[in-house]
Amino acid sequence: MPSPQQARAQASAITSGKAVQDTEVSPTAQLRKLFDRPRLSPGQRRIAQYLIEHIAEAAFLSITDLADRVGVSQPSVTRFASAVGFSGYPALREKLQSITLGTRAGGAAEEIRGNELQAAVDAEIENLENLRRDFADTDRVIETGRRLSASTPLTVLGLRISVSLAEYFAYAARRIHPDVRLVTRGGSVAYDALLQSREAGGTWVLAFSMPRHAQETLTAVRVARSAGLKVALVTDLALGPIVDEADATFATGTGSRLVFDSYAAPGVMCAALLQAMTDADPERTQARLDEYEHVADEHHFFLRD
Repeated sequence: MPSPQQARAQASAITSGKAVQDTEVSPTAQLRKLFDRPRLSPGQRRIAQYLIEHIAEAAFLSITDLADRVGVSQPSVTRFASAVGFSGYPALREKLQSITLGTRAGGAAEEIRGNELQAAVDAEIENLENLRRDFADTDRVIETGRRLSASTPLTVLGLRISVSLAEYFAYAARRIHPDVRLVTRGGSVAYDALLQSREAGGTWVLAFSMPRHAQETLTAVRVARSAGLKVALVTDLALGPIVDEADATFATGTGSRLVFDSYAAPGVMCAALLQAMTDADPERTQARLDEYEHVADEHHFFLRD
C-alpha cells in the first residue's frame, strides 16, 4: 500500500495549459508585463518595483507623493511614464487605477479591518490569490520542473534569509532526485560548489532571493551563469539585476506587514516546482519514494500516527 506521500505524488500531477474557467490575470502579473522594458534605468526600475509592491495604494498617489516615496525627482516619474508607453504620469496613473479597481470589482467584499496580525494574514491571502491567478497557466512551472529534474546534480542556492526556503526545497527534492546539492554559504564556498556542480554534469541551479536581497546572491548567480549553468529564480522581485540574470523567474509576494517577512506564497511556489519535478519522471519518483519508505520503516524515522 503506498504511503500518503506516494499517493499524493500519483494523484496530484499538474495539468498543462490555461484553466478555461479562471483566466483572470493578477495585478502583479499585469504590471510585470506593463513594465517589462529592457532599457529602464536603475531609478526607473525602483519606481516600477514600488508600483508593483504597492499597487493598491500607489495607483492613487500624486506625482509628488510617488516621487517622495520612491526617493526620485518628479521629472524622473514623468520620464518613467514615457518609458513604459504613456503620454505622462496622469495617463499611467489612470491605467494603474483601472488595474486595481478592476481587481476589487471582480470579487472580494469590502475589506474588514482588524488588528495587525489579522492584517498580516490578509496580506498573505492576497499574495496567495495573486499566485493562484498566475497558476492559471501552468506551462512555465511544468517546463522548469522538467529541466530541474533532468539536471544531475541539481544545485539549490539560498543565502542569508533565503536559507530556510532553500533547505525546505532541497530536503524534499532529495526524496525524488538522486543528487541535490544545497548551497547556503556565500563567497568562495558558493563558487566552489557551483563550479563543481557544473563539472559534475549539472545544468541548472534553483536560487532563492527574498528581502533583504543579498549582494552575494547576485554574485553567486552570475558565477553560475559564467560557469554555464542555467538559473531558475524564486523571488519577490519582478525587476532588477538578479531577475536579469535568471533564465526563469517565479515572482511571488512576501508578507511584509510584521517585523519579519512571511513566505506563504513562496512556500507554495516551492511545492509547485517540486510537484513539477515529480511529474517529470514518475517512474524514478516512485522508485525513490519506495526506497525511502523502506529505509524510514527500517530505522524508525517517524512516529506512528
